[in-house]
Amino acid sequence: MHWPSLDFKPRLLTSLNGYTRDRFTRDVGAGLTVGVVALPLAMAFAIASGLKPEAGIFTAIIAGLLISLLGGSPVQIGGPAGAFIVIVYGIVERFGLANLIIATAMSGVLLFLMGLFKLGTLIRFIPIAVVIGFTNGIAVLIALSQVKDFLGLQVTSMPADFFGMLSTLGSALHTFNPAAFAVALASLAIIVIWQFFMPKIGSGIQFTGKLTPIPGSIVALVLATLAVWLLNLKVDTIGSRFGGIPAGLPSFAWPAFSWESAKFLLIPTVTLALLGAIESLLCARVADGMIDDRHNPNQELMAQGIANFVTPFFGGMPATGTIARTVTNIKSGATSPVAGMVHAATLLVVILVAAPLASHIPLACLAAILMFVAWNMGEWREFVHLRHYRMPYRITLLAVFFLTVVFDLTVAVEAGLIAACVTFIYRISSLSRSEAVTAADQPALAGQEGKVQAHRLYGALFFGAVKLVEALEDQLPAEALIVDLKNVIYVDSSGADSLMSLHRACRKRGVRLIVCGLMHQPLDMARRCGFTDAVPPADQCPDLAAGLSAALGSDRD
Repeated sequence: MHWPSLDFKPRLLTSLNGYTRDRFTRDVGAGLTVGVVALPLAMAFAIASGLKPEAGIFTAIIAGLLISLLGGSPVQIGGPAGAFIVIVYGIVERFGLANLIIATAMSGVLLFLMGLFKLGTLIRFIPIAVVIGFTNGIAVLIALSQVKDFLGLQVTSMPADFFGMLSTLGSALHTFNPAAFAVALASLAIIVIWQFFMPKIGSGIQFTGKLTPIPGSIVALVLATLAVWLLNLKVDTIGSRFGGIPAGLPSFAWPAFSWESAKFLLIPTVTLALLGAIESLLCARVADGMIDDRHNPNQELMAQGIANFVTPFFGGMPATGTIARTVTNIKSGATSPVAGMVHAATLLVVILVAAPLASHIPLACLAAILMFVAWNMGEWREFVHLRHYRMPYRITLLAVFFLTVVFDLTVAVEAGLIAACVTFIYRISSLSRSEAVTAADQPALAGQEGKVQAHRLYGALFFGAVKLVEALEDQLPAEALIVDLKNVIYVDSSGADSLMSLHRACRKRGVRLIVCGLMHQPLDMARRCGFTDAVPPADQCPDLAAGLSAALGSDRD
């Protein structure tokens, strides 16, 4: 058995070649900025996932450090992501926290194996319609899950399914809290206004000789916290609901393993691994375009796997590469993975020094931040542009979106991949075709109607296109059939079997089968299936002209 060689080369090792003091200063500035940006997002993602806020912060610290230390991208920032909210919430709701730890750790093993077996490039084969469909669906579910805190509703437990959410929210509308709604609305307004107007004004923090924009989420968080504290508003805060954030490092915790529930975790585990791989590699590709570099996808997957295996045992949740924080890192001047490590250290200092202050953060403000994240996360323009695409693309995207929102992300991805595969097979089979060669094209065929036929095949002769060969078998001439395969680029086992079937039919009816132009992969397949052994060498010609000459210029043996 051949085992893959462990090609484990973190990007940090090569990034430090020629590392200068100026680059270190820029990395420190970028890391501090991203750490500030990551703080509210980490807490918001954890709370929305049904976990305590520190779960998000611990994930950003531990996973963020490991991904930067061991990853294949020089600037990618890892941590909790909005894409995981729906899956994590569903696992916690159905199977409990212990099984979330197990599922996350197992997804880490899968991610590492994907990188070890060099499957990083295969993620790119997932159709963009599937990616957009479930991304938009997740964005809708994230926004819906935040309605509770955005309106200040008193909900004991929020179901994980779409209709359950709607029913629970509807039954709790009488508990609407005007103060919480005002805080959320004001926070969202601040974030939106800051996003669109502050870059033009140039407000920011000077770390590296230039202004680094202050994130709107931090401005909203500070102002909302001060307003709730000074005005003594009756709204839920991190302290009132979760008892605050512990001012210390997390400790190792081994989960209580139960096979009765763990055996149902296979599908959620695979979903976590696939979604983490897709998110991280898409993020790395975006980063490549911004810094004119190229990441190592397999190294990135191995780093993601290690991070997801280690983090849950220290109170964390699933992690992946995050586009918003990675883009912030790049725009803040990051040059190496050192920036990501500084980002993790910044968050560590925050929980060690300022954890008591987090108790006053209103949940309505975090809900507003996640509402804005959900809006930015979705590719909403794709719905407007759907009319420009073919019907299979529209059906795939809308089906995945609908199934993600109404049913389950796993079901949506499975259905989307099946629809995409069927569509691809149909499209490729429609590109394969057969053309009859006429006397106008080849004068030698004049007067040979019904006796000698010639056909050119184009495209791929695979299981979706064997009907082309079957059609030839149904209308055999009296004396000779010439099949030109020069323009066939691929033959699979079904295509080879159809050629063998055609040969048997011709031999049974006394028709001479002449094959032309077998080259490259089709020739190799014809040899392996025994087709070249079955057809006499005199009936294997290099091109159509030679095939016609063999059929019309000589007697049959």
